[in-house]
Amino acid sequence: MIDLSRARVWVFDMDDTLYPREQGLMALVQARINAYVVEAVGLAPDEARVLQRQFLDEHGTTLAGLMANYTIDPEDFLEVVHQVPLDSVEPNPRLAEQLKRLPGRRFVFTNGARGYAHRVLDRIGIGDCFDGVFAIEDGDLTPKPAPAAYRRMIDRFGFEPRDAVMFEDTPRNLEAAKAFGMATVLIGDGHGKPIGDHVDHIAPDLLDFLTDLTFKDQAA
Repeated sequence: MIDLSRARVWVFDMDDTLYPREQGLMALVQARINAYVVEAVGLAPDEARVLQRQFLDEHGTTLAGLMANYTIDPEDFLEVVHQVPLDSVEPNPRLAEQLKRLPGRRFVFTNGARGYAHRVLDRIGIGDCFDGVFAIEDGDLTPKPAPAAYRRMIDRFGFEPRDAVMFEDTPRNLEAAKAFGMATVLIGDGHGKPIGDHVDHIAPDLLDFLTDLTFKDQAA
C-alpha cells in the first residue's frame, strides 16, 4: 500500500493523466496544432512536426515557441487547436469516487485552454471533484515546466507545496514540482523520456494508484 496520508493538496495534470493516453484525445489536439503550424509558419506537415517537437522541448508548449519566434494571436491558437470532439474520452465514475475520497483540496494544473479543460473534466464526469482549475490563460500563457507557472498556481490556490502531491504524465513537468517541495507521481511510462530521482512514484494507471492509497495513519 502507498501511504500519502500527510498530503492535504492534490494537483493533477489533465491530458493523458486524468484519462488514459490510449483514448487518443491528445493525438487529435496534436493534429490540429500541426495543421495550425503549417498554416501559420508556411511549412510542410513533416517540417511542422519537427518544429513543433523543438518548441515543446525548448519552450514547454508549441504556443510558447510560436509566440517567441512568430507573430500569432494566442487566443486564436487556443480556440482552434482545442476544437476537438471528445467522443473517445470515456466517463469514469470510479475515478470520481476515488478523487472525492482524497483528504483536503484538489486542483487541476494544465497547459491546455480553460474552456477545453472544463469540457474534458465534464466529459469524464469529474468536473465537480476539484476546487479549482489552473489553465494556460491563468499563467499568462507561461506553461509548465517553467517554475513561474508553478509559483502562480501555488499562489492562486494558496497552499504550502510541502503539503501537496502532483500527478503528471510528463517527467520534466514534475521537476519544478519537486523543487518547490511537492511529492511527485508519474502516470504512465514517461513517453520514453528520462525519469529522474525527482519522481517519487510511478504508476501505470491513475485510478489504480488512487485506489491503492491508504489513509489509515492520517491525522485527525
